Amino acid sequence: MQHRGGEAQMRRPYLLIALAWLLNASAWFLPAVTGLDGGRIGPSIKGFEAFVMALCVVRPDNFVNFGVGYSLLAILSVLTSLLFVLASPWVMLRGTRTIRRFSAWAAAVAFVLNTHWNRWELSLGIGYFFWWFSFAVVAVGLFDLTGRHEAAEPRSTQVALISR
Repeated sequence: MQHRGGEAQMRRPYLLIALAWLLNASAWFLPAVTGLDGGRIGPSIKGFEAFVMALCVVRPDNFVNFGVGYSLLAILSVLTSLLFVLASPWVMLRGTRTIRRFSAWAAAVAFVLNTHWNRWELSLGIGYFFWWFSFAVVAVGLFDLTGRHEAAEPRSTQVALISR
């Protein structure tokens, strides 16, 4: 937090990360899938339901054979969600510069990876787009936090003592 004119202002990276968390948290309760194969479904599938459905591809008693490609993408999507929820608070608050930068790149990759849901015969709802966009916003926030952190850190220098 920075203080200007007597009032505290939150730094931009923390605002971006907070926005990413707001997007991701709300996505769990908003419609993620509203249609299938060009038709509407009702009620819509909410984000947490879509998460559970994607998680179900790993069950051995799964009654639908989705194929290896779909199953792998669904598992990777589940992992990106879990990493967002479980790891990003720790990364933001306690992570080293290296971990933050790695996490920023991981979030950017998750953003690109999770575009695969646009290729299926699904009508995607606002919950999907909030969830998907949260990865990009957290990546930008972590890149910004890492860059500012590096600029604010003093560089180590060697000091030579010369006796006179």
